[in-house]
Amino acid sequence: SYLPDAITANPDAIRWWHPQTDPDGRRGGGGWMATKVVSVFPSNSGTGFSSHQGVVLLFEAGNGSLKCIADAHSVTATRTAAASAIATRLLSRPESKVLALLGSGTQAHMHLKAVRIARPGITEVRVWSRKPESAAAFAASYKQLGIPVVAVATPRECVADADIICTVTPSTTPILSGADVKAGAHINAVGACFPTQREVDTETVTRSRLFVDTREACLKEPGDIVTPLKEGTIQEHHIVGEVGQVLMGRIEGRRTQEEVTLFKSVGAAVEDLCAATALFQQASTQPEGSFPRM
Repeated sequence: SYLPDAITANPDAIRWWHPQTDPDGRRGGGGWMATKVVSVFPSNSGTGFSSHQGVVLLFEAGNGSLKCIADAHSVTATRTAAASAIATRLLSRPESKVLALLGSGTQAHMHLKAVRIARPGITEVRVWSRKPESAAAFAASYKQLGIPVVAVATPRECVADADIICTVTPSTTPILSGADVKAGAHINAVGACFPTQREVDTETVTRSRLFVDTREACLKEPGDIVTPLKEGTIQEHHIVGEVGQVLMGRIEGRRTQEEVTLFKSVGAAVEDLCAATALFQQASTQPEGSFPRM
């Protein structure tokens, strides 16, 4: 898996998103460039084809040579979970034990792995899906994990007393109720990327100290934030800041043990760049013809 490498690289990606200016006026960056060509096909769900279809092209910045053609599904899944892992390290309570996953698809699998890297002390995982058979299959696939992974019947049961909650669905109606979130929990909301999609209700947003990956995009794209803004329930300043600002010490993250923190992400191109770089660098050390797994 190149997920751990992507998590390690992601702080650099976030710093690039908030770059310092070099003495000659150039903005800081790395030695790689990338282009992502991707389309989303929601109807692919359950067909064996990923909903994300496309490629990421990785180039060496110095001479422009093409170094890697990567599957956009793999890169997208990895960079999204890696960003959540960084947010989890920065915002969740270090003693977190219970992880709740609302959703049972690719991002649920990736977030289970990523959150356990960020918080190795996780001792219990719960998963919910609108399709009970999917949640059951998800749980069954982790029988050898060493900690219980349990499928549950409702979102409320899933998040009860959970320390870390990840919403990883394309839902158009809220699946997480703020009334069900315990004090001190941390939430990664990653599934809703369009104004018509929404995973968390307004109470969840108003209760939380809200951080995003990119402020400009999150003010326009995800229904999780766009809807409360249109309702007038929150103002733009309810977004405390971007998680990169927390990483760089420019703003404060979690302030108290009882505070609920929420990280809303829609994805950033620089995260794709870092994930593709991690994939290429790991692949370069493996036998020809092999391919790093997510």
